[in-house]
Amino acid sequence: MVRKLLSRPVALVLILLMAAGSVAMWVVVPVLWLWLGSKLQEGSSPSLGPYLLVIVGIPVTMVIIGKVLSRLDRLYAAVLRAPRRQRVQASWQKSMRGERGSTRQRTILDSVMVVSVSVALLAFGVWFFGFAGSSLPS
Repeated sequence: MVRKLLSRPVALVLILLMAAGSVAMWVVVPVLWLWLGSKLQEGSSPSLGPYLLVIVGIPVTMVIIGKVLSRLDRLYAAVLRAPRRQRVQASWQKSMRGERGSTRQRTILDSVMVVSVSVALLAFGVWFFGFAGSSLPS
């Protein structure tokens, strides 16, 4: 009984950690690596080092965060002792003929990632169209 009462707050904390990690993956990681690359660039003539650091650093950091998010998702399922979920497939992943069945279960991480990507795209759109200004000569 006590374990069941404690599992809900722990599950909520895990969902919040997954949400923060997924937003960090799409927003914080690229901004951080671009900032670091800009600090390593000296002068106005570009050099290859900072570009390579950013090009390698962003995907490697995203893979690491993805692995952590995957572990949090498995921990979430273990905390709730979730029964085997019914296999579902998003409509955009289905064949036009609909003959193939689903091969993967939908998890809470799937939902968190969809929401975080949507928030990141919305934030980018607001920034780009509202605050970035035009680089074209006026």
